[in-house]
Amino acid sequence: MAYHAIIIAGFGGQGIMLTGQIIAAAAVKEGKNATWLPSYGPEMRGGTANCTVIVDEKPITSPVVDHPTEVIAMNFPSMMKFGAKLRSGGLLLVNSSVVEQIIDRDDIETIEIPANEIAEEAGNVKAANMVMLGAFLELTRTVSFEAVEEVLREQLSKTKEDLLKIDLIAIKKGREFIGSLYHKSS
Repeated sequence: MAYHAIIIAGFGGQGIMLTGQIIAAAAVKEGKNATWLPSYGPEMRGGTANCTVIVDEKPITSPVVDHPTEVIAMNFPSMMKFGAKLRSGGLLLVNSSVVEQIIDRDDIETIEIPANEIAEEAGNVKAANMVMLGAFLELTRTVSFEAVEEVLREQLSKTKEDLLKIDLIAIKKGREFIGSLYHKSS
């Protein structure tokens, strides 16, 4: 397994922190080392929010990352800020539902995902973060879908069964979107 230093960023209220917590918790379930470091802007909902998740089999000496291996950007300011810091050869996932202009870098892989529209198909536009998570899982295999599902089932008790169902569908649709990009017939 490779070292993954992931920055997930967007506006408060987009599920940024939850997405990072899920990846970190799933990594720990799989016996990997993981750190999760949140960062909030001046306002919570509507302000900027980002978190850093590191996943590795080796001990992690610092939760701080200057040049991430992957960035999940849910809005334009996040894409510009963290896309610029992404290490050469890195992966940038962009929510193209809200980001119209993509950062100009030819040394990284950039994938545009219409996460809001896909989340709406799953049953709730607020599940856009889960669509992005599904795409991330499909592309990187940082953690398994099974570990993520287990974490979600633990976090969303019986009282939130509807939300759990939508989140799992959104993750699946995010994975399928990536599959359709790479498995198109010629």
